[in-house]
Amino acid sequence: MLMQDRRVVVTGVGVISSIGIGKDEFWKNALLGKNGITPITTFSTEGLPNKYGGEVHDFNAKDFVKKENLKRFGRASRLAVASAKLALKDAKLESSKKTDYAVLVGTTMGESQVIEAIDEKWVKDGEKNIEKDLVAQYPSNALAVNVAFELGLEGPSMVIPTACAAGNYAIGYGYDLIKTGQASIAIAGGADSFSRIAYTGFTRMIAMSPFKCSPFDKNRKGMMVGEGSGFLILESLDSAIKRNARIYAEILGYGLSCDASHMTIQSQKGIEAVMQKALKNSGIPLENVDYICAHGTGTQMNDKTEAQAIKSVFGDRTKDIAVNSIKSILGHTMGAASAIEAVCCSLAVADSKIPPTINFETPDPDCPIDCVPNVAKSKQIRIALNNSFAFGGNNASVVFSMFKGGS
Repeated sequence: MLMQDRRVVVTGVGVISSIGIGKDEFWKNALLGKNGITPITTFSTEGLPNKYGGEVHDFNAKDFVKKENLKRFGRASRLAVASAKLALKDAKLESSKKTDYAVLVGTTMGESQVIEAIDEKWVKDGEKNIEKDLVAQYPSNALAVNVAFELGLEGPSMVIPTACAAGNYAIGYGYDLIKTGQASIAIAGGADSFSRIAYTGFTRMIAMSPFKCSPFDKNRKGMMVGEGSGFLILESLDSAIKRNARIYAEILGYGLSCDASHMTIQSQKGIEAVMQKALKNSGIPLENVDYICAHGTGTQMNDKTEAQAIKSVFGDRTKDIAVNSIKSILGHTMGAASAIEAVCCSLAVADSKIPPTINFETPDPDCPIDCVPNVAKSKQIRIALNNSFAFGGNNASVVFSMFKGGS
């Protein structure tokens, strides 16, 4: 078998989210449509119009990170380490001293809470009183390095900072490494901690909803900022079969596009192009797609543009495709978003169930899709498409397939 003929499968998933720590709690609450949006506690929201976000309240880094590493890692790194460990455990893999394990982490804000803490200390107490540990935590490349360091890995590691599409970019790169035999295992996903910078930025853009995120609803008011991490374990099908691993789904390919048409507004043509490329690269006909995990931020323009792009690509088949947004449940977890949504796709394909888009009340004629309103749907899924779009026109779609056996 040529290296390029290797089939790539998902054999483990790990997630830290505002609705649960670990695969089982996350999936149970996602299917129930549990709302993970709560009052913000990370910083004061006095004087600001929005006071809610998707914070992870019950995460204890000591449960996942070695004591000696806690001072070295910022919150984003801690979230990444935790979900990577959960994914490895789910895949029943040992990680110690593996030189051919790749670690690929997507992020938007990196260790934003660290720079916020440095700035606050500087303003209050002066630059000479800034703790050295904080400065060492800040570089964004630390996310992948810290995961590898914690797990004792010596293979390739990389941080991919393509904003809100970064998780999908990391998964696509992991797919390439397995497909071409450059790595035996890829730990691929994304992580971001709750960020005052992101919160304030989106507030000033008037992109935030005051109370809830309602993707595809006619009266949607905007997005919610969240935090979390999600990772997939990718390996070749031959490797998975040899060790009798559970296979959640097969990754058939992915597509990337950079339309660069606007700094913040998505381009319909760019979204159409990335979905078409993902399907073409995967050799999948349009009629096989049963589910799209949408970018679905809850803003007026984003949801309309994505829905219209889906309608343009899939035509009359659009009515038969379930198109949900778990950002209604979690908020927008930035670089972790498409990684957590990739976990969702993997579990949906394996479980034949699709989480709902919650907070949906009024259909929007500009969004002519089945957004799985408020109640989960049972549906056999042949092909799931995971969409993610970022500022600057960085778009990525990954194709997940029901595993059909064989080698």
